[in-house]
Amino acid sequence: MIVLVAALAVLVGLSLGLLGGGGSILTVPVLVYVAGMDAKEAIATSLLVVGVTSAVATLAHARAGRVRWRTGLLFGGVAMVGAYLGGRVAEFLPGTLLLLAFAVMMLATAWAMLRRRSGPEPGEGHGSGSWVLVVAEGLVVGFVTGIVGAGGGFLVVPALVLLGGLSMPVAVGTSLVVITMKSGAGLAGYLSSVSIDWGTAGVVTLAAVVGALVGGRLVARVHPDRLHTAFGWFVLVMGVLVLAQEILALL
Repeated sequence: MIVLVAALAVLVGLSLGLLGGGGSILTVPVLVYVAGMDAKEAIATSLLVVGVTSAVATLAHARAGRVRWRTGLLFGGVAMVGAYLGGRVAEFLPGTLLLLAFAVMMLATAWAMLRRRSGPEPGEGHGSGSWVLVVAEGLVVGFVTGIVGAGGGFLVVPALVLLGGLSMPVAVGTSLVVITMKSGAGLAGYLSSVSIDWGTAGVVTLAAVVGALVGGRLVARVHPDRLHTAFGWFVLVMGVLVLAQEILALL
């Protein structure tokens, strides 16, 4: 079973390296339905896996000049506050409710990805967008991440493009800085009430890091519109399955 979990974790890292997001959206279902973890342990473990993997992937993007550190650190710092608060609030919510919220987040993410239309990318600015909106978005994204362990990269990347004035490739690289920071904060919030199987977490993290390194090398070679569309459909299917599973469990 651990071999299957590790193989799927490679896809998690690949998603982070290519898209700058999608890690927890894949990690939580894998840990719950394949590794057999309960919802809260899976979410906490996913924050660890995604945080470490994003940190490694950031280095590859930084070497290629696809990271705007000032923008990423500002957004990430604000998101950390929201993520920690979300992680503490999650302590008082039932696991089934968290998974239902997670499924809804997956469906919303898939919808946002599939409705995304091709268009001219903004120039590779230095984050000249509205900083007030960037900060507000950071708080919201961080809080959502802390509660359900998801909603990170696929909310951060559009915010960095539309509000921060970054091009898509640079937004992907910069989002990994944000994800690293807020995943750590969200994990800190969870560790006050949740224990982690460090052995399984270590294997999953190592496999995800391998995928992230591969994804970082492929990002310049894959057309982003095709990748977003294919991944959007995949997330949609996964979201429907998780939602159906949890609704049936309540009946």
